[in-house]
Formats: sequence, C-alpha cells, structure tokens
Amino acid sequence: MRLNELSDNPGATKARKRVGRGIGSGKGKTGGRGVKGQKSRSGVSINGFEGGQMPIHMRLPKRGFNKPNRKRMAELSIATLERAVQAGKIKTGDKLDAEALVRAGVIRRAHDGVRVIGNGDLSAALDLHVASATKGAQAIIEGAKGSITIVEGTPERVTRDKDAVAAKPKAKKAAPKKDAAPKADAAEKKTSEKKAPAKKAAPKKAAPKKAADKAEAAESAYLAKTQDFDADADNAALLAIEKYLGASLKNKDAKYVSCSDESELDTIVKGFMKKKLGVDDKDAAMEKVKAVCATMKPHRMKNRVTFYYLLAKNEGKLGEF
Repeated sequence: MRLNELSDNPGATKARKRVGRGIGSGKGKTGGRGVKGQKSRSGVSINGFEGGQMPIHMRLPKRGFNKPNRKRMAELSIATLERAVQAGKIKTGDKLDAEALVRAGVIRRAHDGVRVIGNGDLSAALDLHVASATKGAQAIIEGAKGSITIVEGTPERVTRDKDAVAAKPKAKKAAPKKDAAPKADAAEKKTSEKKAPAKKAAPKKAAPKKAADKAEAAESAYLAKTQDFDADADNAALLAIEKYLGASLKNKDAKYVSCSDESELDTIVKGFMKKKLGVDDKDAAMEKVKAVCATMKPHRMKNRVTFYYLLAKNEGKLGEF
C-alpha cells in the first residue's frame, strides 16, 4: 500500500461539473444556463425572488435561536428520586450514574445525559453522577447528606433490567363448565316441578334511590364562586341551574356573561327573566339584570350559573329549579 494508491470508496466523491468546455462535453456553449435572460448573466442572486413583492423569508418574524449541536437531556426530578427510594429501586450508597438509573427503572432513557431538577424533600443520601443539576436540586441532595458529581460525555445506551419492570398480573382462567345433566334427569326434574305446589314469589324490595342520594351528596363546581356573593348559597339550586343550562356550559362563550354586550343582556331578559322567572316587564327585567352585573363587577369573568342564581334569588324563585 502506497500513498498514491489511497482512494475513497466508490461513490463517496463525485467529480464537479465542468461547464463551458466545448460542445462535446455536453455542457458547452451556454454551460447549462439556457439562452439569454437574467439567470444567464453573472452576479445574479435570484433565489427567493417572488415577482417583486416582499419574500416570505423576510415577511416572517425571527425569534430565538436553535443551536444545531444542542444536547437533549433526560430530566430527573427530586420527587421522582424520592419515589424511587420509597419503592426500593435505589439504595443509599449505590453509585447512581445514567446507566444505573436506567437499569433501575427510574428514567426511561438517558439521551445525552441526566439533569437533576425540581424541589422537595429527599429522605436518603444518594451518590449521583450526572451531566447537570440545578442549584436548588444540588442543595437538596447535599442537604440530605448526599453528593452530586458532574460528569462529561454521552452515556452508553442501556435498557431497563427485567426485575425493575413490574410483572403483569396473570389472566384469570375461566371456570370449567359443568357437564350437562343427562336428558333423563332433566325430564324427571321437570315432572317434579309440575307436581310441587308453586311457591309465591317474594315481593321485590324497592331499590334504594341511589341517584337522589348521589345528587344530594354532589357539590356544585360553582358553589365556592357563588359564596363570594351569597355566603349561604343553596347547593341544590346551583345543581338545578347547571342542569337547566345543560351542554351550553361546555362552550367557553356561553359559560360566561358579558355585561358590556347589550345583545346578550337582552337575550337573558327575553329568555331567562321572562320565560323562566316570569318577569314580563322588559325595562324592569333589564334593570334587575344590570343590578346583578353591578354586584358581580369585582369578578372580570362572570360565570352564568352564579349570574342566574343571583337573578332567581332576587326574585325569590330559587324553588323554580
């Protein structure tokens, strides 16, 4: 083997295109630039040209910077470490580097290194060898009489130990089917049933009213918000108003009342005040709606359940629900 015999693998390099070297080369005369036009001239930079308007790469805003050689860290919180200690996955005195943490099942994979983050309490002194750690996490580990060592380099790719993976519960076997009774026995049983006097069926006991009990035990999601305006808010009435409003509460626009929207207030007057509460005087109803708006003014977002509750209470018709 000599220096002049060294060469790249076949296909590793490609010879550059030599243009303007005669007709026989295949790229002679115009050299692949075509005939005339701006692109046939030298000194032209037309990439991104959009017919004279502002190109899209200039119209779009530029924010931030993505480092091309950035590293992807596997984040490990103090809370996750504490859960692993309580579960017995890691012990005091063990050297816990990226490979050991993956094998123990504390993290799924190490990527380019492990970074310890978070806050909380740690009940064991751990010896951690990781790529990075926040100041708060480092103080917690050292406060638990542990140590943390910053290491460099990408950890080797390892997989979890089988012991660390929880065993799946075995499926229960179906109970063996009983052998079918012979036909003769079935016939005898049928005749004996005919001869025996029929027993009176015991009266069925009424099923407990689970739905009613459940409704009484439930607490409205708007109870705390309504208690800001009525300390003795009726939970049952709030639940009834939620049921009255139904699926409209799932819509973000219908969930809240906008007191600055006159059309919405007019809808409340025609729909709720007139049809549900029986207030026929439009002007009087509008005054009552605006009074509730003034009551709920401290809250920027006025939920519809509390709003309707206060309207019904002012009219003394909470029992209508």
